[in-house]
Amino acid sequence: MAGGPGRYDDAEVAVATVRDADGTERQVRYLRQPQSAPPTAVPTGRTLASHRVVAGDRLDTVTARYLGDPLAYWQVADANLVFALDDLVGPAPEGLVLEIPTPGV
Repeated sequence: MAGGPGRYDDAEVAVATVRDADGTERQVRYLRQPQSAPPTAVPTGRTLASHRVVAGDRLDTVTARYLGDPLAYWQVADANLVFALDDLVGPAPEGLVLEIPTPGV
């Protein structure tokens, strides 16, 4: 995959037991988000571009446009100090300016 290190590279694999509708139990494996220090802003000189959010924007399409990889959306989320991706697109954040990080930085 293109880009730098992944958000979950050091994530712990956890297991949860869930009960299905028919009453049977099964184990589900998932990645826990690593606990880390609060994010910091993208350092000066590491921003590729800025993008003003408009109606209809989706984070994956914005990321594909600037970084060439729709799956690199987490890099834009990290660069903009958010954890909830819905905070970056949709009706509420129209007019928000997203900082697009330089790939691999």
